[in-house]
Amino acid sequence: MNSVNTINELNDLLNGQNVHVQLSVPQLVEKATLRGEAVLTSTGAVKVETGKYTGRSPKDKYVVEEDISKDKIDWGTVNRPISSEIFSSLYKKVVTYLKTKEELFVFKGFAGADTESRLSIQVINEYAWHNLFAHQLFIRPTEDELASHEAQFTIVYAPTFKADPAIDGTDSETFIIVSMEQRIILIGGTEYAGEMKKSIFSIMNYLLPEQGILSMHCSANVGEQGDVALFFGLSGTGKTTLSADADRKLIGDDEHGWSDNGVFNIEGGCYAKAINLTRENEPQIFDAIRFGSVLENVVVDPETRIANYEDISLTENTRAAYPLQAIDNIVDPSVAGHPNTIIFLTADAFGVLPPISKLTKEQAMYHFLSGFTSKLAGTERGITTPQATFSTCFGSPFLPLPATVYAEMLGKKIDQHDAQVFLVNTGWTGGEYGVGKRMKLAYTRAMVRAALEGKLDDVETDNGSVFGLAIPKAVPGVPENVLNPRDAWADPAAYDMKAKELADQFRKNFNKFGSVSEEIISKGGPIN
Repeated sequence: MNSVNTINELNDLLNGQNVHVQLSVPQLVEKATLRGEAVLTSTGAVKVETGKYTGRSPKDKYVVEEDISKDKIDWGTVNRPISSEIFSSLYKKVVTYLKTKEELFVFKGFAGADTESRLSIQVINEYAWHNLFAHQLFIRPTEDELASHEAQFTIVYAPTFKADPAIDGTDSETFIIVSMEQRIILIGGTEYAGEMKKSIFSIMNYLLPEQGILSMHCSANVGEQGDVALFFGLSGTGKTTLSADADRKLIGDDEHGWSDNGVFNIEGGCYAKAINLTRENEPQIFDAIRFGSVLENVVVDPETRIANYEDISLTENTRAAYPLQAIDNIVDPSVAGHPNTIIFLTADAFGVLPPISKLTKEQAMYHFLSGFTSKLAGTERGITTPQATFSTCFGSPFLPLPATVYAEMLGKKIDQHDAQVFLVNTGWTGGEYGVGKRMKLAYTRAMVRAALEGKLDDVETDNGSVFGLAIPKAVPGVPENVLNPRDAWADPAAYDMKAKELADQFRKNFNKFGSVSEEIISKGGPIN
């Protein structure tokens, strides 16, 4: 299918009598409840269930092999190639399928808060609640911007259309296919709304570096003095939780760009994990769940419609989607200066890494490239217990370009702006998963606050760990026996064995970076 045919097919779909364009939040809430897609909860938020798939489907994600991009894409298990013929055939089927629907919903908006580099997008949805999700998660246009809006990328999303692998050339009924040439993201066979969000992020990770802008899987906030902090980490490591700080203004909770002007949010909303959510621990997130917000796979009492955030009977990957404006303490528009502090978050299921440590530049590059964490239950299909994983740049599932592109850009930014880098373990302490306990959020908050306030700049450190990390010997508000993970284990010898095991995994993983300098390997990685 050539571009002309794609545009004609798209225009034909958009001009149908069944299409609603840019409905308001109340209209979308009304549609979602009347159509039986959602129920209204006690706070005014809508609650939805995504059925069979309650997390991303990374094995069903493809990039079309096209002349415009095939020599740039880092092909492999993350960026799986698919032919233009398969894409074209599926695209025609999905468009034809959507034309038969009684109603379709279209959102027009942007990705990227910096007007110099933002991407104009449109989202075509079969479900009203999916369109509400898009409305809340992406950047909403003003009336003037809407009047002149021309989409540079389009999401076509048909959750109830299931592919036939034998005929359609996919691996399953589910597909998330990106065509850089046609500027189309085609999604089907899954109701999990996060596929829209991450697809647009992947597109920005392709486009922004070409403009000299570092795209990052991180949250960001800014203090009263204009000091900017970045929080890198995969889902479940605490990006959203730790960046939502009453004493700092939120820039964004998940996806950012770092240009010559500073940092900017790629999104217009937040997609927070809701498991065990309480007002006491996460007041900003808790209070953001109100009219217009979406609760995904959260169990709700059928009579009172009160959400039970502790109930994981549907999935552990429960989510809340809401606009940034649902939080009082934000930067609007979501742009700020250059970062002073960078925090790498990991949820270490081995219980080995310290709860906080200071990194040298070489260690920062090593741990950024490693991107170690544990995949937590529910964030992907098939993950039922935490699994150790290495996700390059803390975001490899969403990086279409080679990892070194992003790592080298970050290294230059750290040098240029003299940013301090910390590694924070929000995972297990006192033993591995099943033996130890998850690090207390109050302790993690105190350690992060100390780092942001410069209280760890000159503190005495212990550098004797297997990883050679500088572990502060004292942090305000944190018991000293918590800071060194070896001291937290009942059996120090067992800790040493587990630490060596993890260090070996780090080394094995790092072997794939053949072009990385020896200095980063020798000064940044494990020392024993």
